[in-house]
Amino acid sequence: MAAFNAIKNGLALVLVCFLLTSCGFHLKKASSLPDDLKQITLIGDDEKSALFSALKSELIASDVKLVAASKKSAQLYLFKDQLERQTLSLFQNGQVAEYELTYSVAFVINRPNAEPIEKRFELYRNYQDDPDNALAKAKELALIISEIRQQASRRILRELSQL
Repeated sequence: MAAFNAIKNGLALVLVCFLLTSCGFHLKKASSLPDDLKQITLIGDDEKSALFSALKSELIASDVKLVAASKKSAQLYLFKDQLERQTLSLFQNGQVAEYELTYSVAFVINRPNAEPIEKRFELYRNYQDDPDNALAKAKELALIISEIRQQASRRILRELSQL
């Protein structure tokens, strides 16, 4: 009886392993940049901006060597990011209840012996405003903007990996 249970458990384990491998599930690999983008010069309109710093950190974390400008290395130029706020809804008394944030990012990648490629994208977020909790909502807005910038820097890196 014990041998039968061991065989049954072994067959169940083999069946589960077979089902997992046959369904096509694979862990996502990290985005890898093309070889000519392993060394890059990062410049921008505002090199002290939070997006510029976040992008610089993402590039370093992706094993990209940041170098001084030269004809042999690719150049990533980050334009000034823009954040716009638009009213979505109002309370009955006329105060703003909800906003939509639009975060616009544009950049140009110049590769040696290739045409420059300009990319731009927008990220959107909604957040609710409460005049009774102004301090908490201000901190929430700062957190949302920080997360949008992190997401934008990751998206730039993904778009570079697809070149």
